Formats: sequence, structure tokens, C-alpha cells
Amino acid sequence: MNDKFLALLGFASKSGNLSFGADSVKESLKRKKAKLVIVANDISEKSHKEICFFASKEQITVIRVNYDIVSLSHATGKKGGIISVNEIGFANAIQGGNANG
Repeated sequence: MNDKFLALLGFASKSGNLSFGADSVKESLKRKKAKLVIVANDISEKSHKEICFFASKEQITVIRVNYDIVSLSHATGKKGGIISVNEIGFANAIQGGNANG
């Protein structure tokens, strides 16, 4: 895993700063914990639109990355294709990194 984006996700996961799955991400958004939302490229368009709707209500950026659920899950150690980053330092670092694979 030489990719900076995936490495940052791994560090954020190990430090407990990620939420996994649509329901957990929506809860993080509602509680104003989420600073960034990441969506895998193989998430359904319906799920993508739904999470974008919730994120837009809180003015949180959603990025659809060029990684599938398996790649994101491998990097984080937890299964999930919709992930929120709940710490501003990690969110800024991830957005500044290579999110396109």
C-alpha cells in the first residue's frame, strides 16, 4: 500500500477518526462530527446521491474516489464504501492527497 491516500485512510482508521457505512456516516453528519465524506467508485448511484444530500445539508464535501469498496476496506481494516473522516487534520490531508488512485 504505497498510495498516500490509502495510507492516510489507514492512519485515520487506526486512530478512530473514521465512520463506516451509510448509517454511521449520516449519524456523524447529523452530530457535526464528519469533516469529509469518501465514497467508493462501486457504490450505487442511489446511495451516492443520498449521502450527498445529507452532506450538503451540513455543507460537508463528498468525494467519489477511484477505489472500490475492497480497496478502501483493505486500507482501513473495516468494510465500507461510504466513509466519513471525523477529524479536520486527516480530512485536509486526504483532500490534498491523491484521491483519484
